[in-house]
Amino acid sequence: MPHSIPASVRWIKNAHIPVALLSQPDATIAAQQTFEGLSCVDIEIREGTIAQIVPANSLPEMLGETIDLRKGLVFPCFVDMHTHLDKGHTWGRSPNLEGTFDNALTTVQDDRQKNWHLEDVYRRMEFGLKCSYAHGTQAIRTHIDALDGQAAVSLEAVKKLQAEWQGRLILQAVSLVPLDVFLTPEGEKFADQFAAAGGVLGGLVLMNENLDQQLDRVFALASERGLNLDFHTDESGDPQDITLRHVAAAAVRHQFAGQVVCGHCCSLSVQPPDEVRKTLDWVKQAGIGIVSLPMCNLYLQDRNQQSSQYFAQTRSGSAALTPDAMPTHTPRWRGITLLHELKHSGIPVAVASDNCRDPFYGFGDHDMLEVLTQSTRIAHFDAPYGDWCRTVTETPAELMGLSGIGQIGVGLPADLVLFKARYYSELLARFQSDRTVLRQGKAIDQTLPDYADLDDLVQNPG
Repeated sequence: MPHSIPASVRWIKNAHIPVALLSQPDATIAAQQTFEGLSCVDIEIREGTIAQIVPANSLPEMLGETIDLRKGLVFPCFVDMHTHLDKGHTWGRSPNLEGTFDNALTTVQDDRQKNWHLEDVYRRMEFGLKCSYAHGTQAIRTHIDALDGQAAVSLEAVKKLQAEWQGRLILQAVSLVPLDVFLTPEGEKFADQFAAAGGVLGGLVLMNENLDQQLDRVFALASERGLNLDFHTDESGDPQDITLRHVAAAAVRHQFAGQVVCGHCCSLSVQPPDEVRKTLDWVKQAGIGIVSLPMCNLYLQDRNQQSSQYFAQTRSGSAALTPDAMPTHTPRWRGITLLHELKHSGIPVAVASDNCRDPFYGFGDHDMLEVLTQSTRIAHFDAPYGDWCRTVTETPAELMGLSGIGQIGVGLPADLVLFKARYYSELLARFQSDRTVLRQGKAIDQTLPDYADLDDLVQNPG
């Protein structure tokens, strides 16, 4: 069960906090940190705000209700800056049995054309927000499939949810269309729609002979409207895919004043070192932030044609589900980008959920602790832990333009996640279903929504 938090809690004693997440440096607290970068402190909360952070047991007297965490970890609430809430929780009606990227694209397109009316999109997005909130997320950015009139429908759902979740969850929306659309009048319409919704302009960047022209148009539209940019780049294992470098060059060429974020960037990990260095230099010069989606890319990348053919035959009845007939290919690479190289080049790096229970990723629960845990295992964030905790808190908050979020500090709201786990080795070993989420110093209801709530929209296969 979660911690027993009285409504009038004043002090949280003996809390291990990551020193890297303190909003103001404190030499005394930093001096006593463990090799994992944790320091044991007492935290005072007054009227929903953090009033003091002092070394543990350094005050002779504490007034008001006190709880002792016994060195349990405390994080700020999480920030999930790359999701697809509009696709979420469609696996039951539109599974991607091949597991491939191409089949995910066609499956989503078919599902969108058949099912994505306002109530459908709204309720599935709401389900995702309920999960995120219960797990301790405070801010979310979602990409919105915008083709074929879908932008108006999905943005209406976004606006409704933004109003209903105000004060609990910050929800940002980003356009997601192929970049060539921005060379048409429809592209300007998308820019106006997302500007009116307080959103972000973005799209899928693919290598083609008109790429620089497409990017110039997107940057011009964003500059005219004061919008930030967020792109899907190089989500492949093809070393010839260098759209990230093209985006960075465009940002420098336009002297773009807004924030640019690029997601995925998988092909970096299969390119020669000299090509990688060229791209990283451009990205650093352009001030671009990178968000990696380790769970989804691990799932999609390095699938092969054998699997696609086998499952196509299985569905048509021409293949039997037997061990001898099943695919024998094991994926050879993890699909993630060069997170360590990016970070050590001084480039902001975040990780995020991406897709959840849809054709692009059949799993997930909108839980940023799971994202951090799996990222640590997949990308070796434990070498050492250092400030990798920022990838799910402070760094994505900064890239989303959110001040005072993703940090722990005096004067900031007591929006915190409390764990019984005392060290990273404990935090990342167990699911942590007994965590407690505080919003403005008060424990929230962490009941997760029931999958059955969506049964009338998404019938699971028998």
